Amino acid sequence: MNIVVLDGFTLNPGDLSWDALRALGPCAIHDRSTPAEVLQRALDADLIVTNKVSLGREQISALPRLRYIGVTATGYNIIDVAAARERGVTVTNVPAYGTRSVAQHTLALLLELTQHTGRHARSVRDGGWARSPDWCFWETPLVELDGLTLGIVGYGRIGQAVGRLGEALGMNVIATVSGRNRAPHNVPVVELDYLFSTSDVISLHCPLTPETKHLVNATRLARMKPTAFLINTSRGPLIDEAALVAALNSGQLAGAGLDVLAQEPPPPDHPLMTAKNCLVTPHIAWATKAARTRLMGVAVENVRAFLAGKPVNVVST
Repeated sequence: MNIVVLDGFTLNPGDLSWDALRALGPCAIHDRSTPAEVLQRALDADLIVTNKVSLGREQISALPRLRYIGVTATGYNIIDVAAARERGVTVTNVPAYGTRSVAQHTLALLLELTQHTGRHARSVRDGGWARSPDWCFWETPLVELDGLTLGIVGYGRIGQAVGRLGEALGMNVIATVSGRNRAPHNVPVVELDYLFSTSDVISLHCPLTPETKHLVNATRLARMKPTAFLINTSRGPLIDEAALVAALNSGQLAGAGLDVLAQEPPPPDHPLMTAKNCLVTPHIAWATKAARTRLMGVAVENVRAFLAGKPVNVVST
């Protein structure tokens, strides 16, 4: 069984090991693959492992030996699952590996928006404190989180982890839920528009679907308090980015912390890069070594289980 990894670099830039996967069969590992390289590299593959390289109907139909696609992520919209199902190709994903890391990054964005630790540390390094006529200084208002309302859109594993962190800081947590998710009894479940109008901080943790695309739009941004902050560590297209830029630059919103954008990487002139009080990090909430180690482990076990005839984490049924 030939295994081909199409884009292994983001999962393993060199600090992890592919040995467990190599032990399962002949294995070709590519750091990155362009769309033009996919068919050539995967032509003799029985099993493909991919993170962000997409496999549509055309590619799946052109790979005669293909039996399995393992996505090294939770989201699997890069795969035409219907085409895979028609061909009898099993598709798996890796759920829940990054819960703690994404929650941690969400909190890091929130703390930087409210306490501006990094900004003030850079100012000190640039000599700002040494030049100060006073024994301390601050360049922006500092916001205490205790007693503020944290609204969480999507209260699955990550949303609940963020909620627990918010509660530890003394925040009042409210949430919207959907599907199978149910909020713990002590977390009020509210309607989305109410959450937007009453929260001091809104954190997005819902999947991207046709219904949630541009869930954060000009109308909902207008409902938010001008002192409120918006955080997105979920999916970029949940936000109408043009509307967010306008809200930030007009002072309609106090700030935003984003780890995801609609286009990744973004163009160099993306307007959110220069929007007022907007923090953008390069989609790294998932990428701690601990989370990537868990991801690697589950991805390998998915392959092992498939080869044993007992596939797990299947999303193509």
